Amino acid sequence: MTLVTIRSDGSSLLEGYRRTVGQRTLTVLERVARRLKGHRIVMVNSTSTGGGVAEILHRLVALLNELGVPTTWEVMPGDARFYGITKTIHNTLHGWPGSLSPEDRDYFHEMNRRAAERLALDGDLVLIHDPQPAAIVAHRRRPHQHWVWRCHIDLSRANPEVWDFLAPEVTRYDAAVFSHVAFVPPLPIPAYLVPPSIDPLSDKNRELSEEEEDALLDPLDLPSRKPWITQVSRFDRIKDPSGVVDAFLLARKREDAHLVLAGGTADDDPEGAEVLNEVQTKVAGRSDVSVLSLPPDAHLTINAMQRRSTVVLQKSLREGFALTVSEALWKRRAVVASAVGGIPLQVLHERTGLLVRSIEGCAFQITRLLRSGELRRRLGQAGREHVREHFLHPREACDYLAVFARLIERGI
Repeated sequence: MTLVTIRSDGSSLLEGYRRTVGQRTLTVLERVARRLKGHRIVMVNSTSTGGGVAEILHRLVALLNELGVPTTWEVMPGDARFYGITKTIHNTLHGWPGSLSPEDRDYFHEMNRRAAERLALDGDLVLIHDPQPAAIVAHRRRPHQHWVWRCHIDLSRANPEVWDFLAPEVTRYDAAVFSHVAFVPPLPIPAYLVPPSIDPLSDKNRELSEEEEDALLDPLDLPSRKPWITQVSRFDRIKDPSGVVDAFLLARKREDAHLVLAGGTADDDPEGAEVLNEVQTKVAGRSDVSVLSLPPDAHLTINAMQRRSTVVLQKSLREGFALTVSEALWKRRAVVASAVGGIPLQVLHERTGLLVRSIEGCAFQITRLLRSGELRRRLGQAGREHVREHFLHPREACDYLAVFARLIERGI
């Protein structure tokens, strides 16, 4: 069965969000939801654990149902060969080197055909996330359905050959959604902008007491007397964990600190274990670096780790958005992040965080923040308010509902 079960503790997400973002935001959200009365949404992606898309869907699907818009979430089945192919597609669409063989292309289409046979797709509004299930539309679209492709990838430097392979599938949709205007390629269908978001009520982002933080962090045996410089990301070369180590070692020459590289892997990412091993080898024997491989459900641990960190990094080489940036900003942390992809939507340089373009620049800004508590406090407070206004789930849910409402009302 490909249907994902959404677990709930019984509390109302709407009431929790009302306390966080205010009544005005919720009033707009509820008004847009009423425009979709009588419709049903189906979300489809390639994994239910690991990665930002799955994390968003676990809460967004629950929120949409609470709003009275019936929504289900299905996961496309795949195997190691398919995930290897789609990892190449992911990397090359981000501008990384790589190519697809004729056999790769045929297998991609075959796995999408098989998935189309297995998925229920029992809604009239279908939202397909990312390249992995993009070709399902060719096999299962029914009359009176509205299909939207949601791309979480930075396509601004996409490999032309790979994009030319995927683009014919995308043009079968009624519309496409992107995180940033710079990611939108020429398309004959409407394109909408919907940046991702975080859930302030989730275990990863809710407030923690000092006692909770201690209980969560004590088993990790991290030094309590040194400031932590932390990057939380899956182990992926695009996240540049090796460059994070290099930047830290430069900063370490000027200020004493401890680097924490924490993350895990996703079910649909076959390279995670390999990259983790590379990082562990690079820092072997160092007492000032901790590399933590965390399970997909370590949300509370990540929450506590981010809150205890003096500086949070996101030194990606390519990035669709990076939820970890908004997570850290929400916790009033000082953030140093690469000026790539969707990160500058969140980090407004010198206002909500600090943007960098090199290892040396990253080391400089780490040192600067370690030396100035006032700068950390100013950036952290501004960052939290920026996230409150732009990057919480009620806004993203409202945007998706508005896209579907527009398609329905225009008869597209």
